[in-house]
Amino acid sequence: MPDLWASLSPIMQDILLALLLIAPGLVTGAVVLRGLRPLPLVGAMLRRFFWVNLLFVGLITVSVGIGVGLLAQERGLRQGTARAAEKFDLIVAAPGSEVTAMLAAVYLQTSDMALVTGAQYAEFAQAEGVAFAAPIAFGDSYLGVPVVGTTTDFVTHLAGPLPSGRPFATPTEAVAGAYAPVAVGDSFTPAHGHGPASEDDAHSGFAYTVTGVMAPTGSPWDRAILVPVEGVWAVHGLSTGHPPGDTRIGPPFVPELMPGTPAVLVRATELWGNYALKSQFTRADLMAFFPGTVLSQLHGLMRDVRSAMSVMAVLTQVLVTLSVLVGLVILVRLIARSLALLRAVGAPLRFVFAVVWAYSAALIVSGAGLGLAFGWVAARGISALVTARTDVLVTASLSWPEAHLVAGFVSLTLLLALLPGWLAVRRPLLSDLRN
Repeated sequence: MPDLWASLSPIMQDILLALLLIAPGLVTGAVVLRGLRPLPLVGAMLRRFFWVNLLFVGLITVSVGIGVGLLAQERGLRQGTARAAEKFDLIVAAPGSEVTAMLAAVYLQTSDMALVTGAQYAEFAQAEGVAFAAPIAFGDSYLGVPVVGTTTDFVTHLAGPLPSGRPFATPTEAVAGAYAPVAVGDSFTPAHGHGPASEDDAHSGFAYTVTGVMAPTGSPWDRAILVPVEGVWAVHGLSTGHPPGDTRIGPPFVPELMPGTPAVLVRATELWGNYALKSQFTRADLMAFFPGTVLSQLHGLMRDVRSAMSVMAVLTQVLVTLSVLVGLVILVRLIARSLALLRAVGAPLRFVFAVVWAYSAALIVSGAGLGLAFGWVAARGISALVTARTDVLVTASLSWPEAHLVAGFVSLTLLLALLPGWLAVRRPLLSDLRN
């Protein structure tokens, strides 16, 4: 045996020693060479460099997840806000900011607004082509949720028939949103104002009784409490819009006795009539606008922000891709002796190239798949947080834009992953065997 060993050339001695001392994962190369199948060897490399592979996959996961989550969240927020505003055809308010009026009337964001007078309300409430004109009077709250004065027409228009109870019929009754902190039969006294500055005892001695609960609408109105607008006026010591002693609720109101309201939802008998009404009541003393139009402008700003953030996400993916490729090139140098050994025992160059590329592809595809899942989970979590903060139902789901993003990333990265494989087969065989 010593004579046989001494008769071997130095290169063959190196080869035999490497076969005896190589790591268990790469011993499977013998099985690979019999059928020239790279996958078993790729699996051995994945197991041998587990922690390094995990780092590469983690970088790709975070990079892809950021892009996927951004696209899904932006679309979910856009759809949620549009769904919340779809019942508000035309809003009429005193002149001012359309955005402020929309946020107050549609999304119940507290703000100070001038009032539409009783005479102005009577003018467009009695205009030709108007199905109903519902006052929207806000300013009070209960347990942190807004108490809004309006009419039964508005309740039916917003949520349809009540699944529980009945609409309010007197100035001291109320209808709760689907997720409001009250139930049918509960009585409560509203606070004046909202948040920490609200005055809890400002309306002591006055109470509403809940008579019904609305169906979910996916809007901030699900957490609101709706009461007759007459009740809001009465609790503040104002006229109810009706002659003294008249306990009925709803229009018509006596213009001289109507205290005024921050906003009015106008519903036309025909869809095209909304445009005529908007033109009619857009003037110096009134502001008529479509919430959908104002919302589309805000969505345009959101798209600009999304574009900027998308550029940042793409740059992040490019940096991660370059980092992974550099890491793969370094890793190829670390296993250069093992790859040279495969070539020395007869493996063709295309086999070595396939091993390196398949190894890179396994990391890229795994990271991209996990990134898609991570982005979806992150978007769902952010959607739940946004829904809790704004009461606008935001649901993020994966769609074709996210699939296109991931497919483009994987395709480009797999193409670039050809570089480590090419460098592996271009390395000098004898130098790698000896070093």
